[in-house]
Amino acid sequence: MNDRKEAEALDRADPLAALRDEFALAPATIYLDGNSLGVPPKAAAARAQTVIGAEWGDGLIRSWNTAGWFALPRRLGNKLGALIGAAEDEVVVTDTISVNLFKALSAALRVQNARDPKRRVIVSERSNFPTDLYIAQGLIEQLDRGYELRLVDDPAELPAAITDDVAVTMITHVNYRTGYMHDMRALTELAHARGALALWDLAHSAGAVGVGLNDANADYAVGCTYKYLNGGPGSPAFIWVPKRHQNAFSQPLSGWWGHKKPFEMSPDYRPDDGIGRFLCGTQPIVSMALVECGLDVFLKTDMQAVRRKSLALTDLFIELVQTRCAGLNLTLVTPREHARRGSHVSFEHPHGYEVMQALIARGVIGDYREPHVLRFGFTPLYVRFVDVWDTVETLRDILVTESWRKPEFAARGAVT
Repeated sequence: MNDRKEAEALDRADPLAALRDEFALAPATIYLDGNSLGVPPKAAAARAQTVIGAEWGDGLIRSWNTAGWFALPRRLGNKLGALIGAAEDEVVVTDTISVNLFKALSAALRVQNARDPKRRVIVSERSNFPTDLYIAQGLIEQLDRGYELRLVDDPAELPAAITDDVAVTMITHVNYRTGYMHDMRALTELAHARGALALWDLAHSAGAVGVGLNDANADYAVGCTYKYLNGGPGSPAFIWVPKRHQNAFSQPLSGWWGHKKPFEMSPDYRPDDGIGRFLCGTQPIVSMALVECGLDVFLKTDMQAVRRKSLALTDLFIELVQTRCAGLNLTLVTPREHARRGSHVSFEHPHGYEVMQALIARGVIGDYREPHVLRFGFTPLYVRFVDVWDTVETLRDILVTESWRKPEFAARGAVT
């Protein structure tokens, strides 16, 4: 592409273009950080007002029944499940991704301990998102039965790492730093062939790429709703467990919402049948209600269309950076191969943090990850092709003029 007008033409032909109007995004802002925090749907403000003013304010405690609050985790789970290849009643929206990972990993290890007590290894990647590794480390300390977290440094090392002492593979489908996407089906088949269970983190997949959990025969999955699903900062996460595993799932956080009959107020815990047992405590209804606003936008399209646009946007971005910013110290770390690429693109630069701050100061919002990685997320629901062109032109100008050297761009806040 040699002209911005070509990008404008792509936007005019884009079947998803109208969905941008569903979001409250300032016209002058190019937002390429939806892989970290999505843009608010326009419907969210009105929904929050309804929940707070009418349902909470007028309905008060009656709204647990009359406004459907009690059923909300399951209802949202079914809407979300359609985006990740889940069947009805296999997903609940609840808790955080860290809490849900603790539940799933604990349950998987318990299942494996009953089958083969010699399996004491969890396999993951050193480059996995740190919370996943921290949760595994903390659980191992609690179990204190000789468990081990085995980390690989390259995806190619995973097959050799899944040996006959492995209980669970704990893999993030799309790597948060590089955008590398694993072959879920192939890795799950490999894990099963070697007697391990497959647990997937979908934080950078749900709402961005096609996910087929049941088609891949996966065992457990967790994910969040505040990235590509646009649920809001800190919005509740989700957990998926297929029906074949549900009633064998031992809930390590056996709170009252997971009880078979919570309002019996029994002193003894009896897990609910099916998806209900994955709940724990009382749900955060205000933030949970906003998740539905993002999910409802997806009902106006399908994941195949979303993925097609994602690949077109990221293809164009890679092409333009490598042609228009050639020789400016940018190194692509995201795979070019479609089957191995999520919906964000990462480039390394020796002064990546400062370059990203300079971009943000000019209205192009991406983010930075150590070490030296500029990360650009392409959310197909609201990112345009002209945004790609304008981002690259702004990036080129910053690098050529070295405006990133201004002292203010080196100052770091608490969140990078």
